Amino acid sequence: MSDLGTKRLQGRVAFISGGLRGIGLACAERFLAEGAEVVLSDLDAEDSDTATATLARLGQAASYVRANVTSEDDWVRAVQAVQERHGAVHILINNAGTDLTGAVETLKLEDWRKIMSVNVDGVFLGTKHFVPLLAASGAAVKGGASIINVSSIMGLVGMSEVSAYNASKGAVRLFTKSIALEFAQKKMPIRANSLHPGFVLTPLLNAGFQRWVDAGAAEKVQDLIDSMAATTPIGRLADPAELASAAFFLASSDSSYMTGAELVIDGGWTAQ
Repeated sequence: MSDLGTKRLQGRVAFISGGLRGIGLACAERFLAEGAEVVLSDLDAEDSDTATATLARLGQAASYVRANVTSEDDWVRAVQAVQERHGAVHILINNAGTDLTGAVETLKLEDWRKIMSVNVDGVFLGTKHFVPLLAASGAAVKGGASIINVSSIMGLVGMSEVSAYNASKGAVRLFTKSIALEFAQKKMPIRANSLHPGFVLTPLLNAGFQRWVDAGAAEKVQDLIDSMAATTPIGRLADPAELASAAFFLASSDSSYMTGAELVIDGGWTAQ
């Protein structure tokens, strides 16, 4: 609940891809606390232990739709599910993503295409298919409906041996700016902004660090976490809830004059 003691997202519906873990799950928890109804999507089966346990914990205002963000058919089904259950959607968080590291000369084309498919195609498809419902729903909301595309600080600055991930997240950044202008020029009640996390303690980050450990870059994951924290001015990695607070701002009417912007939450990392 917000500091004002009122539920700021009461009456709104949010759809969050990659919603069962990490930043997506933290956003769901925050939005539910603020009064929203939330539809989560992820790759897990709808009757999986993870999906079942998560919904049981989150309560009746949360629901789940299995969707592979690289599948246009899955996005069509997801929109239909939201339409049938809620009849509206006011917030779309394109959060699902994957990572890839390695020297450019060793990257496989199939791996490059996979990261582009998840990180870029997924954002495009989610936006494409939810726009009609967002436009219809946003007309009744101050500032309109809100699309939040989760990019990264790696969509702002480069890093050695992260070229594929850099490229995918940079694409998300500029795609967001383009659609923001498109919606504004068409007088559509939809805002679009990108969220740029720094290093966040999520299952995706842990899995990536484990691959580095397996490749001999460190003895254990915690060593890499400590090293990354040491290079971050604020001295630590982020908690997913801190990103959820930023997403809540972009989702709420508090950001009603923001569109085409990039919100960086990185502990000062890109200020160096």
